[in-house]
Amino acid sequence: NYRWVIDPLDGTTNFVHNLPIFAVSIGLQYNEETILGVVYNPAAEKCFFAEKNGGAFLNGQPIYTTSTNTLSECLLITGFPYIHDDDWERCFEHFKEFYGKTQGIRRLGAASLDFCFVAMGRFDGFWEFGLKPWDVCAGALILQEAGGQVTDWDGSPMPFSGKRTLATNGHIHMAMMKTLGKKLL
Repeated sequence: NYRWVIDPLDGTTNFVHNLPIFAVSIGLQYNEETILGVVYNPAAEKCFFAEKNGGAFLNGQPIYTTSTNTLSECLLITGFPYIHDDDWERCFEHFKEFYGKTQGIRRLGAASLDFCFVAMGRFDGFWEFGLKPWDVCAGALILQEAGGQVTDWDGSPMPFSGKRTLATNGHIHMAMMKTLGKKLL
């Protein structure tokens, strides 16, 4: 009934280029529900963790999402899939649309940390297409336990596959869904 979901090196390209934005991501599921998540960035000595219904923490201190409620005041984070197909092109259309509605967008290259950075209030929202279970499992729980919201782009539960991921502080979730819904991949 238990399943470990592990990414031993999220942000491989960053690691190879000595960019200190990479992590080990470990999720534990019970009956297909994530009950524990740990994301550790050894370069920065930052350990994010959460237990289902137990809150979210960074190096033992509680973390929470922002209270920003309008896109125009937000800083967002995203990533792009590796395969350069029609969906890849549409990802840039989303990027351009959000870029015009927000204070900016960053792309760091480690999805597990992207979730955690929203959880700790560094960013207000995160969206990506084409992730994998090991990219989303631990980080999604950490964000939810910090007060955030995680779904598919259409508002349904985020697929375990990580195909379409929307993760926010909760306050801007509907606005981001509306933008993403115009061009569902």
